[in-house]
Amino acid sequence: MRKTPAIVLTTTLVLASAAFYFSDLLSYATAQGIGQLRIVWNARPISEVLTDPSTPDSISERLKFVGQVRKYAIDSLGLNDTKNYTTYYDQHGQEILWVVTACDPFQLKEKVWEFPIVGKVPYKGFFSPEKAKEEALIWKQNGLDVSVRNPGGWSTLGWFTDPVLSSMLTRSKGDLASLIIHEMAHATIYVKDSSTFNENLASFIGDEGARKFLIDTYGKDSPEWKEYDQEEKDYRKWTSHMLRGADVLDSLYKSSVFTSFPDSIKTKLKADLIRVIVIQADTLKTTGLQKSSRYFQKHLPNNAYFMSFIRYQAMQTDFTKTYRDQFSEDILLMIRFYQKKFPFL
Repeated sequence: MRKTPAIVLTTTLVLASAAFYFSDLLSYATAQGIGQLRIVWNARPISEVLTDPSTPDSISERLKFVGQVRKYAIDSLGLNDTKNYTTYYDQHGQEILWVVTACDPFQLKEKVWEFPIVGKVPYKGFFSPEKAKEEALIWKQNGLDVSVRNPGGWSTLGWFTDPVLSSMLTRSKGDLASLIIHEMAHATIYVKDSSTFNENLASFIGDEGARKFLIDTYGKDSPEWKEYDQEEKDYRKWTSHMLRGADVLDSLYKSSVFTSFPDSIKTKLKADLIRVIVIQADTLKTTGLQKSSRYFQKHLPNNAYFMSFIRYQAMQTDFTKTYRDQFSEDILLMIRFYQKKFPFL
């Protein structure tokens, strides 16, 4: 009988041990891969959808618009052409992805999950609502503040062909352009273990890229630009208020008096302060945003909610200053700088 080489035995034992140790990770990755592949498999080339006589004119118009945005992002912004957003997936009115985030109840310290290649990230996505609920329950039972939401889109960093989702097409043109450019930015610049930087930079590129696209395409007097400009002004007021609220909460959590209290008192003080933040948001002068007190009538936001603003918006002032001072408001130059500074995965 032939003997198995020692290196084969060693490799087998290492792989078996790794499979056992990382069984949860492998199970999760498998489920996510299957979910993503199902969407990719059932997505149709946009060129095919546009020539299909059964496609409604409203869908065709929006898909052509996405094509314009995508071309602009590649040609004028210098974002990578990964073939993303060249296909279309009809959700038939159903949500398809649920994202779980979690945060310490008395600190603005988010829970992170670690994965190969991409590193540590503060969110975990699921293509099954039941699996998302199970994950959320685990961290709730561990005492964390938890959030489960349906994202407007996501990026697989160019590993899959990310499709245009039917739910995306319900957005205003400016908001849709910002979303497409945001996700394309992720497939161009990604820094391992740096989700706050990645999301803030993608948000900045998405917003500034959308502004430039709308102005260059339609002009500053166009309804498309004016609608997006107003949406942005409203959203900036909302995010600024929530970031100020996060700062106030952070100050409370770090105060020596607060840390000395039992959890029951901490919970009450935290809820009282969050309620004040919610009520004060009603005083924001916006044109299209729902009143905060009505939106949070049933459930107050928690730390996971406030962390989302930090993750996506806390660095916008810094990026704006850098954009103005270092790059003279040349978004292409700024993107090329970060591409060179942070070689893609």
